[in-house]
Amino acid sequence: MSSGVQVARRKNKRFTPEFKAEAVRMMRTAGKPVAEIAKDIGVSEQSLYRWARQLGVDTKADPSGALTTSEREELTRLRRELRKVEQERDFLKKTAAYFASENR
Repeated sequence: MSSGVQVARRKNKRFTPEFKAEAVRMMRTAGKPVAEIAKDIGVSEQSLYRWARQLGVDTKADPSGALTTSEREELTRLRRELRKVEQERDFLKKTAAYFASENR
């Protein structure tokens, strides 16, 4: 930043699935406002609501619904793997084209 003003950046915290499940349990059973629970455990209200929604998806057996956490992780892994394979394919195409033009 050229103006000398530093912008505070919020670090993305990683929470364990157990922590998230316990936070959602507290949200549902504590009888306190969600804002108070969120403040007590140091997360945003939006995070609590998102975790509650995802927990509902993960425990639901509806195959037509949203992706479960494990399905989402697998999709991310497969997309990463696909990008790598596409890059390798493109490299091999360029290499083959280069050698084909050298032989002329």
